[in-house]
Amino acid sequence: MRPAALVAVLALVLPLAACGGDDEGGSDTITVLAAASLTESFTELADRFEADHPGVDVKLAFDSSATLAQQAVDGAPADVLATADTATMDSARDALAEDPRTFATNTMVLVTPRDNPAGLTGFEGLEDPGVTYVACVDTAPCGKVAAALSADNGLTAKPASLEVDVKSVLAKVTSDEADAGFVYATDAVAAGDRVETFEIPHAADEVTSYPIAPLTQSRDSALAGQFVDLVLSEEGRQVLSAAGFGKP
Repeated sequence: MRPAALVAVLALVLPLAACGGDDEGGSDTITVLAAASLTESFTELADRFEADHPGVDVKLAFDSSATLAQQAVDGAPADVLATADTATMDSARDALAEDPRTFATNTMVLVTPRDNPAGLTGFEGLEDPGVTYVACVDTAPCGKVAAALSADNGLTAKPASLEVDVKSVLAKVTSDEADAGFVYATDAVAAGDRVETFEIPHAADEVTSYPIAPLTQSRDSALAGQFVDLVLSEEGRQVLSAAGFGKP
């Protein structure tokens, strides 16, 4: 789907930040665009934000960082953007109301279905004949990291498919549609006993940083800023740490 079409769809399914505003023109709804790998942690943070701000509704839109950054630049009705790498956030700079701030880091691991049908014992098993693995498209941060790690480790086997985001990769693995997949450590934590996890050599050399910033099109900059502050706070750090994210 082209970016313009994505914005049109987003405009239909996500309420404008102005909806439900008070008599002074404020808003009781904010929309947060967040990388797919933030699904579990940002859902919890949104719940906490709503509990601390009675009457406020946080709408969450999760997708590939590249897709969300383009939506932000195209003026999608949203208040906050959080991406899975700094390069993607930089591509949305024209839509940022403030300089982005890094709130977490992540590394990549290899996961297999719980029963590990291919009998993998480590990353090197991806070269075995008949083994299928999946990764993200190279326009997504998770795809860039997977490609870098494949090069770092001299992997010659090609992925069976390239998925739009890391949650799609995880879904392929947990549904037994692939023998293995490149996902973030946080996704492996979220999957729990549905997957078996293996370290990837040199993963520590390919750490990805997560920045966040309010957007210029926000109709309630105060609420947007408060959500950003929550993510950056000690409370936010605890939620992110429990999900497997590293410190900025």
